[in-house]
Amino acid sequence: MTGKKKGLKPSSIVIGVLVVFWFLVCMIPFFFLIMCTLKEQFELMNNGVFSMPEGLYLQNYIDVFTGGIWKYFFNSVIVMAVSLVLLLALSALAAYPLSRWTFRLNKPIYSLIVACMSVPIHVTLLPIFMMSVRTGMYDSIWALIGPYVAFNLPISVFILTTFMATIPRDLEEAAKIDGCSLYGIFWRVMLPLVKPGLATLVIYDGVNIWNEFSFALTLTQTAGNRTLPLAVQEFQGQYSMNIPMIMTVLCISILPMVIVFIFGQEKLIKGMMAGAVKG
Repeated sequence: MTGKKKGLKPSSIVIGVLVVFWFLVCMIPFFFLIMCTLKEQFELMNNGVFSMPEGLYLQNYIDVFTGGIWKYFFNSVIVMAVSLVLLLALSALAAYPLSRWTFRLNKPIYSLIVACMSVPIHVTLLPIFMMSVRTGMYDSIWALIGPYVAFNLPISVFILTTFMATIPRDLEEAAKIDGCSLYGIFWRVMLPLVKPGLATLVIYDGVNIWNEFSFALTLTQTAGNRTLPLAVQEFQGQYSMNIPMIMTVLCISILPMVIVFIFGQEKLIKGMMAGAVKG
């Protein structure tokens, strides 16, 4: 090798410093949270919140798991699973004609769906509450599925429509020549090709549904029908002075989605950026 080794550019150094700084900004609160869960109640009061734990104190986790957090966890899993199945099905059925067909109301319908993304959740809390009471679904986990699907559907259709628009139309033409019907093209050609987009929706919508608080608080009343975000509120009422216990509940509630996001962030970014460089 005769060429000289090039040094780092100043711009690369600045970017590296900013990345490290942002990493610390994101990780320090999470590290602080984990550190608090490993402390006893009076240890936190005596030594301060920023002190290192004196030992590996796991009694907080044992008390939380034996204190009934499982019912909140299972309710969240059921609500998220049913909502995601409906979201994937409805968004795929809506995105296919919007991205592949040409008809008069295509752009108005698509614009209306995109405009629905700007509707604030809190404006609809009272009407949805009255609707759930009149239909007899109030104070049940099934009352949450409708609002979750409705409010996550616009962004899901938007992402999946962008994904499907990037698929070459030659594949559809080849399928038609082979005798594939319209439904066959949708199930056998389009859906397999948009698996990254579907994975993006699972991650993005799953995180939103898992962390949703407003509808869960408004549409449920008893502890047996509430989801995991409300567990923090319930445990805070029982252990208002036990900060490590509350931190433990918070850690358990966010840990599943943190793990999912770590392993699925590549698909999420790919789905959000789909079509951005299409030209």
